[in-house]
Amino acid sequence: MPCTKESGLGYTGYTRTVKTAVSLPDQLFADAESAARRLGISRSKLYARALEQFLARQETDPVTAKLDELAEEFEPGSGVAAGRRLIDQGMWQW
Repeated sequence: MPCTKESGLGYTGYTRTVKTAVSLPDQLFADAESAARRLGISRSKLYARALEQFLARQETDPVTAKLDELAEEFEPGSGVAAGRRLIDQGMWQW
């Protein structure tokens, strides 16, 4: 269903967005307000940018993915210790 006044889905009257409410500690909110003013952007824009950057960093890095794959191949379930050994042995490259 499209985002229209009739559907009520995310319709704000001027943009196609979804409104949401979040709870923040007082100091984090104050810091965000200050940052938004300093940057000359809205609080919504600041939060959207921060969330976009956070989500981008969550995507799997190819080097990390290969290390994970090799660690499981050589020592299933050993995690960090196996990864460290693979790095030390120069076996992390693909």
